[in-house]
Amino acid sequence: MRPNIVFIISDNQSPWTMGCYGNDEIRTPNCDRLADQGVRFTNAFCVNPVCSPNRATYMTGRIPSRHGVHNWLGGEKPDAQVGPEAYCTIAEFDTLPQILADEGYSCGMTGKWHLGDSLNPQLGFGYWFAKPRGHTRTFYDSEAIWQGEIYREPRYYLDAITDHAVDFIRHHAEQPFFLHLGFNGPYGLDQDMRDGHRNRHAEYYAHKPLTCFPRGETHPWLVQNRDCMNNDTTMRSYASAVSGCDDGVGAILATLDDLGVADNTLVIYTADHGLCAGHNGMWGMGDHSRPRHMFQQNLRIPLIFRHPEVITAGGVVEEMSCNYDFFPSMLDYLGLPQQGQVPGKSYAAALRAEKLVRDDEITFHEYEETRAVQTPAWKLIRRHPDGPDELYDMVHDPGERVNLVDRPDCADVQADLDARLMDFFARHAAPEYDVWAGGRSKAGRPVC
Repeated sequence: MRPNIVFIISDNQSPWTMGCYGNDEIRTPNCDRLADQGVRFTNAFCVNPVCSPNRATYMTGRIPSRHGVHNWLGGEKPDAQVGPEAYCTIAEFDTLPQILADEGYSCGMTGKWHLGDSLNPQLGFGYWFAKPRGHTRTFYDSEAIWQGEIYREPRYYLDAITDHAVDFIRHHAEQPFFLHLGFNGPYGLDQDMRDGHRNRHAEYYAHKPLTCFPRGETHPWLVQNRDCMNNDTTMRSYASAVSGCDDGVGAILATLDDLGVADNTLVIYTADHGLCAGHNGMWGMGDHSRPRHMFQQNLRIPLIFRHPEVITAGGVVEEMSCNYDFFPSMLDYLGLPQQGQVPGKSYAAALRAEKLVRDDEITFHEYEETRAVQTPAWKLIRRHPDGPDELYDMVHDPGERVNLVDRPDCADVQADLDARLMDFFARHAAPEYDVWAGGRSKAGRPVC
C-alpha cells in the first residue's frame, strides 16, 4: 500500500532557524520531533534564491532554465496569478500532484501556491485553499481563496492554512492522499515583522536577545530591507513566525496520530529557499541586492522526511542535494516510473537506510543573470555577461568573505567549475528559457 504524503513547504526559512539544526533560541519542538523520528538532511540546497522558481522545481524536477519560471510571480504582464489571463506556469510538464492524482491519490493544496491561476484548482488537486498572490504584507485580515472566491481571512493566516490542511486530512484519511501544505511564513519581509508579530509566541520572544541572528555592517549590495538589519523587532517577529509554522506542524502530526494513519504517512518538511537575516550583511533573498546574491543562507533549506513504516528514526544525510533532486527521489521512493529528462538524482536510498551512492557532490543554481556551482570545497558564481563574479573556498571560508575569483593559485579549480557549470546548463536548459542565450522568463521581468 502506497503511503499518504504530507508535503510541508515553508516560505523563506533556512535550517539555522530550527532546533534540530542546532538553534537553541527559536522554539521548533514539532519539527524537532519530526527530525528525531525520521531523516534530516544537513546539506540540502535550493536551485534559486526566490520562491516561485523553487516551487516549480519541486513539482516538476526541472530547473528554471527548463520550466521557465526564473523569478517570483508578481510583476509579470499579463498577470499569471489572478485575472483573465492567469495561467498555471507549469501545466505543460509532468508534475508530482498530477502523477499522484492519476495513481488514485486524493490531492489537496492549502496555503501558498505562487505558480499561477490561483483562483482555480491546479494539476490534479481537488481540495484548494490558496493565497491569491505570493507576497505577504500581513498575517492578519489577508486575502484568501476558498471555493473559487477571494475573501478576507479573519484568522491568523498560518492557522487558517493549518485548519484547512487538517480538514483535508480528516476527510480523506480512508484513501491515499497527497497534501501540499504551503505556509506563507516565516517570510521575514512583511510589515508585521517590522511592527511586531502578534501570534501566541510574540510575548515569549519579546525580550529575548536572539544571538542566533548575526549583527554587523550592512552589505553595500543590499538595496531593500536595510531597516531590518540589527533590528530587534524584526528578529523577534521572524522568530515568532518560525514558531507559528512549527505550531502548524504540530497540528498536522496530532491529526495523523488521532486518525491512526501516522505510520503510513510520509511527512516532509522543507522550504522554498532560505533567508539571510543579517548573514553576510544581508536581510532577505537574492533579489534584495544588486547584484543579486547567492550566499549560502539564502540557498540552504531544511529537509526532513518521516515515514515510520519505512524510515529509520534519527537518520542524518550529510551528502549535498538540491531541490531538483526531490521530484525523482519521490517517484523512486513510491516505486513510480521516472518522468522526462530531469537533472536530479534520487536520494530515496537514504530514506530506506540504504547506502546513498553519489559519483560526486555538486549542486547548481541560477537566478536570471546569475548562475552558481558548488561542491563541498568550492563555490563559483558567474554573472552574465560582465560579472562581478565570485569564487569561495568553502572549507576555509564557509562565511564567503574572501573572493578568490581569477586568482592564479585558484585557476585550475576555477576552470574545472566553469566547465562543469557550462556543461550542466548546456544539457538541461531549454533554448526558449535559457536567459544566458537570449531566452525568456515566464515571470516577465527583464534580466538586470
